[in-house]
Amino acid sequence: MQAVILAAGMGKRLKELTQNATKCMVKVNGETLIERALTQLDRLNLSRIVLVIGYQGEKLKDYVAKLPIQTPVEYVENSIYDRTNNIYSLYLARGYLLAEDTLLLESDIIFEENVLKRLVDHPYPSLALVARYESWMDGTVVTLDEEDCILDFIGKKNFRFEDTKRYYKTVNIYKFSKEFSASHYVPFLEAYCKALGNNEYYEQVLKVITLLDRPEIKAVRLEDEIWYEIDDEQDLDIAESLFAKGPDKLKKYQKRYGGYWRYPGMLDFCYLVNPFYPCPKLLDEMKASFDLLVGSYPSGMEVNSLLAAKYFGLKKEQVLVGNGAAELIKALMEELTGRIGVVMPTFEEYPNRVDPDRLVCYVPSNPDFAYTSSDLMEFFADKGISALVLINPDNPSGNFIEKTDLLDLVDFAVDLGITVVVDESFVDFADCCESATLLEPWILKRYPELIVVKSISKSYGVPGLRLGILASGNEFLIRQLKKEVAIWNINSFGEFYLQICEKYKGSYQDAIRQFQQVRAAFVKELSAVPGLRTVPTQANYVMCELINGGSAADLASRLLNDYKILIKDLSSKKGFENRQYIRLAVRRREENERLTAALRECLNEPERTEGAEKR
Repeated sequence: MQAVILAAGMGKRLKELTQNATKCMVKVNGETLIERALTQLDRLNLSRIVLVIGYQGEKLKDYVAKLPIQTPVEYVENSIYDRTNNIYSLYLARGYLLAEDTLLLESDIIFEENVLKRLVDHPYPSLALVARYESWMDGTVVTLDEEDCILDFIGKKNFRFEDTKRYYKTVNIYKFSKEFSASHYVPFLEAYCKALGNNEYYEQVLKVITLLDRPEIKAVRLEDEIWYEIDDEQDLDIAESLFAKGPDKLKKYQKRYGGYWRYPGMLDFCYLVNPFYPCPKLLDEMKASFDLLVGSYPSGMEVNSLLAAKYFGLKKEQVLVGNGAAELIKALMEELTGRIGVVMPTFEEYPNRVDPDRLVCYVPSNPDFAYTSSDLMEFFADKGISALVLINPDNPSGNFIEKTDLLDLVDFAVDLGITVVVDESFVDFADCCESATLLEPWILKRYPELIVVKSISKSYGVPGLRLGILASGNEFLIRQLKKEVAIWNINSFGEFYLQICEKYKGSYQDAIRQFQQVRAAFVKELSAVPGLRTVPTQANYVMCELINGGSAADLASRLLNDYKILIKDLSSKKGFENRQYIRLAVRRREENERLTAALRECLNEPERTEGAEKR
C-alpha cells in the first residue's frame, strides 16, 4: 500500500502564514501539518508516499528531505496549481493509483493516528472516511444506508440544513484498492476532466461513481477520533486547542471562554447554565420568528426595560437590561466610588473592575468557605467601605444566605451608609420554602441603597442570548447607568425572549424543581467518590475539595485530555491560595453520571479495572 497526498494548493485564506510556504507547512502546536502526516504514514510500512506539489513546491521538497522519514517519498508536480483544483492534481497522479492500493489524503487535514488505522485495518478494499456532520463543518457531505454504502455526495448547492441529522462530512481521507482505481475511479477521473475541465474537486468523480449499481466504495464512520480541516486562521486556532496535550490543552480551552459547540463530544462542566430550561415550546416559538428577527432591529433601552420589569413585577424606571450581566457589572463598578467590600473567593468580574487598592476582602477561614450575614457585619463594620458586593449563592462556593438574614445585612449596611450590590444570578436554584429573590417592589422601594444584578443566562439557560438585568429603587442611578450603555445593547432575539418568556413561567418552575432533584442526586454521587469532599451548595454547581493529595490542575487536565470533560480548576483563583478545589456544574443526570465515573477512575487509580475503557 502507498499514500498519495495532495499538497499543490496555495492556502490563500491563511493569509501571511502561506505567503512564503505551502499550506501543509503551517504549524499546529509547533509541528507542521506535513511533518505530522508523514510521521504517521511512516509508521504504516507503506511502499512509498507520493506528494503532489505546486505552490512553493521546491521549498516543500527541501523541507521534507530534512525530515527523518524512512518511507520513500516521490513527487508529482502540478505546474498550473493556480488555475486548477485538486481534481487535476489527482489526475496527474493517476498512474500511481493504478499501481497499487492507495491511501489518499489532503495536506490540510490534521488527525489522530487512530483515524488512519480505521481505514488500514478495515477489511473492505475501498473506503471513504466520514464523520457525523457538525455545525462548524463545511464542504462535501454524504448520506449513507444501513450498510454504510454511500447514497449521495452532496455539495453546497444541494445542502439542506433540515437534513443535517442524516449527513456525514467527508474527512478527505480515502482508501482506494488498485482494482477500484482501475475499474472505476481513474476512468471516470479521466472522462470527467476531459468533459468538464480541471477546476473541480475530485469528490465529484466519487459522486458520479455512487450512481452506479455497484459503486464498490463504502464509508467508515469515525466515532470519537479527532480530526480537523484547516482552511483559515480560525481553523488553525481551533486545531491547536483540539490537538494540544496535557496542561497546555486545558489552557487553550479555558482561554476561549465558550464557543464549545465546535468540540463535539466534549462535556462542559465549567460554564454554568440551567440544563432543563428553556422548554421545547419556547424554543419552537423563537424558531418560528427566526427570519423576522434576523432582519429586524431591536427596540431601544426603554422598551426592553419595560419587558424585563413586566416579567419581574417591577417598574421600568427600576430596571436596566444588559447584554449579559457582564455589561451591567462593568457599568456599575465604574459608577461606585470609595472602598469596595467583597468576599473571596468569588466571581471575579466584580473585583477585577476595581483598583486593587480600593478592595477590602473578607476570606472565610473554614474549608467550606462558608459565611453568614453576621460574619459579614462583624468584619465590615469598621472597614470604612462605601459599597459591599455579595454573590448569593456565591460563586464558586455555593454558600447561601437566607432572605431574612440577607435583609438584616442590608439594614446594617444602610445604617452605615453602605451601598449593597447583590448578584442573585443563581438564587432560583436554592431550596427554599418561599421565593429567595430580592427583585420585589417593596424591597427595592424600602432599600434604595440596594442594587440587584441577575444573569438571565445562568438560571434561564440562554447564555447565547446574552441577557442580564440590574434593578434598584434608586431611579437616579438607573438613569445614570442607562447613559453608560448603548441604546441597542441587546439584539432582537434577546428582546423577543423577554417578550414571550412570561407565559412560560410554569415551565420554568418545573425545570427548577427537576434541577433540584438532579442536583441532590449529583451531590450524593460525588460524596461517594474517594478522594473528593463536596461542599454544601444552593447553586447550579458543586465545589469540591481534593483530599487525596492530588492537584486540581492535573485532574482538570486529565479529564479534558482523556475523557473530553471540561471542569473548573479553582487552585489559581483568588482566595484559594493554591488549595486544591474544583467546581462542577450540574448537568443532566446521565451526563453527571459520566463525570462521576471519570472522577472515580482518576482519583482511585489502584482500583481501576484492567483494560476498562474510558467513557
